[in-house]
Amino acid sequence: MNETEAELESFRQKWREEVSARSKSKFSSPTAPRKALGESSTRPQASKSTLPKVPTDKPQEKLEELDEVEPPRYHDGERKELGRRLGEPGPSSNQPKKEPRSALEYYEQAVEKESQGSLGDSLNLYRKAFRLDSRVHEIYKNKHFPASSYPPPKTKPQHVNPGNAPVTVPNTAHHSLYGVSTSLSPMIEEFSSLSIQGEAPSTDLSPPPPCPIARLPEELLIEILLQVAVQDIASFARLAQVCKRLAYLVITEERVWKRIALGSEFGFGAMLYQWTCTFDGKPLGDDGEGGVLLSSSSSDNETLPRTPAPVTISLVPSIYLTYRALFRQRPRIRFNGCYISTVNYTRPGASSPTSISWNSPIHIVTYYRYLRFMRNGTCISLLSTAEPADVIPYLHPEHLHTNHSGGLPSAVMKDALPGRWRLSGPSMSSAIATGASAVTASDHNAENGDTAAPTAEAEGTLHVETAGVTPKYLYKMVLSLASAGRGARNNKLVWKGYWSYNRLADDWAEFGLKNDRAFYWSRVKSYGTGL
Repeated sequence: MNETEAELESFRQKWREEVSARSKSKFSSPTAPRKALGESSTRPQASKSTLPKVPTDKPQEKLEELDEVEPPRYHDGERKELGRRLGEPGPSSNQPKKEPRSALEYYEQAVEKESQGSLGDSLNLYRKAFRLDSRVHEIYKNKHFPASSYPPPKTKPQHVNPGNAPVTVPNTAHHSLYGVSTSLSPMIEEFSSLSIQGEAPSTDLSPPPPCPIARLPEELLIEILLQVAVQDIASFARLAQVCKRLAYLVITEERVWKRIALGSEFGFGAMLYQWTCTFDGKPLGDDGEGGVLLSSSSSDNETLPRTPAPVTISLVPSIYLTYRALFRQRPRIRFNGCYISTVNYTRPGASSPTSISWNSPIHIVTYYRYLRFMRNGTCISLLSTAEPADVIPYLHPEHLHTNHSGGLPSAVMKDALPGRWRLSGPSMSSAIATGASAVTASDHNAENGDTAAPTAEAEGTLHVETAGVTPKYLYKMVLSLASAGRGARNNKLVWKGYWSYNRLADDWAEFGLKNDRAFYWSRVKSYGTGL
């Protein structure tokens, strides 16, 4: 045990001497020679009280040996300051800042101040910069953000064959993006090279379901879309929601839009720009007896003076760039629904003598005006307090001349009035009535087949003449076609005037339109495409 304790005591002494030698060498001058480890071990042990203390006014150095750390190198021969103490002024604070002289220097300093959060100083510098040069922001952009630092924009390949027709087949596709907003045009152009995608498989290992329409040639696909548009234009428009390829065809396929715009189903082939019947629906030139409305058969419709096809075709592209724009923007009447005007107003009521209330009652009056147009030039006008759900199923020509008792559901048609309509446009026969004094006997003569000298009319005006409540009166409405809603077109009729003509006195009187409101079109599926 004595030998073990002696060895431990000698090891402890050597370790203390080594630590003491290292600490003395760290605080000694760098020029003093360093003693070897073996020499320091022979020196007597130093007490703890004689150990040098670490000075508090100098930064504490690392515990690693100085030989293991490479000192920094400087090419200018001077030792640069790596940092400064807290509260010690920096080297740049003593140097005065350079005052800006040019507009660009003011602008650069303003940008620096703005990045530091000094909005007030940056605003003053911005003002000084723009006073010196109003285009200083462009100079700053060209200096710090030149165009050469950005990659060039990718150019989209030009689609020589947007219809994807086979090379052996002549390209019969007529696609146009005229009338489409600038934000949608690039996206729709990208759809031109896509194909119809089938339904995804139910699982990863299942085969994809068949999609026969994706294999059809474009000629057959366009013919299918054409038949869908002729049957229901709304269904054709909703096909754009199926896939990107169909959306491209629905928007850009001019062959379909030309057929719809020139056809008589929904387009201008069914528009009438001349009177085709009398005010009560009888053909022009008839003796006035019988009271039978015009037939809705195809043979009668073919003999009606529709708008000439060359006149409509000449509007594209001189006025309307595409047939799609022609169909959407040119004023036209819709036959697969009815126009409804809802009127609400209040009026004071009479107080009862026995009532003890201080205030008089207020009555809220609500009534509706209905207008439905047929392709043969006739129309139905109805003023009623019945709601649309009770009126629309019976707004047909066969309910006009029947006896309606109070117990039948069709009793709402007892006040319905037959009439006729025409649009203003090319080759008109009378001017727009602007007041009771402006209405002449030319319209009254036109109902009997007489023609007047053609006068210029603004397109988009609808003329409606109906029978009166008694045989001696006639009613004339002048309405303007407008649009209501974000994407809808030609679904609104705005009042321009409403007159009453007395046959016996040959006098015109104007109705006031203080409470009347515009007509809004509502689609009725049971009407189909109209009579």
